[in-house]
Amino acid sequence: MKTEFTAAQHAILAHAIHNTDGKIAWFPDNIKGGARKKVLEGLFNRVLITPLGSDWFVAAEGYDALGVPRPGPIAVEVLDEIIKSAEVTDESQTPVRRTRDNSKQATVIGMLKRPEGATIPQICEVTGWLAHTVRGTFTGALKKKLGLIIVSDKIQGRTRVYRID
Repeated sequence: MKTEFTAAQHAILAHAIHNTDGKIAWFPDNIKGGARKKVLEGLFNRVLITPLGSDWFVAAEGYDALGVPRPGPIAVEVLDEIIKSAEVTDESQTPVRRTRDNSKQATVIGMLKRPEGATIPQICEVTGWLAHTVRGTFTGALKKKLGLIIVSDKIQGRTRVYRID
C-alpha cells in the first residue's frame, strides 16, 4: 500500500532525509505556528516520524514511505549522547516564573511578606483594585502560578489578615 502525502509532508520528510540526517529542522515558508504542529501530528499519527528529546526525526517507516533506504543503526554511545543533550536542553528551557519588581503583583507580594501581613482593603487602597480582583490574584497568580502559600488569620473584631507563609 502506497502512503499518500500532502505536498508539505513530502517536502518536510524529503528535506530531513537528504539534508539533516533525518532530523525535522525545516518547514516550507507557508507552514507556520499551528500548521507546523498539525503537520507533525499527522506524520506522527501515521508513525512516519518519532520524537527524540525535544526534536523530531524521520522514523524507519518514513524512509520506507518515500522509498529511500533506511540509514544504518546508530551506535549506542551516539544515541546516549543525543538523549543526554536533549535532557539538558529540556531542563534549561523550563520557564521560570517571576514577578517584575515594579508591578502591582510585586507590591502585593511585598505587603503579604510583611510580619503584620495585609488586609484586602489595604491591598485595594494601594493597587486600586476591587476586592474580588485581590482575591483572584491570591488564588490565580500567587498560589497557582507562583506556588506561594498564603495563610489568613481572623482576629476578633478585625478584618482578615493575609500573609505569605
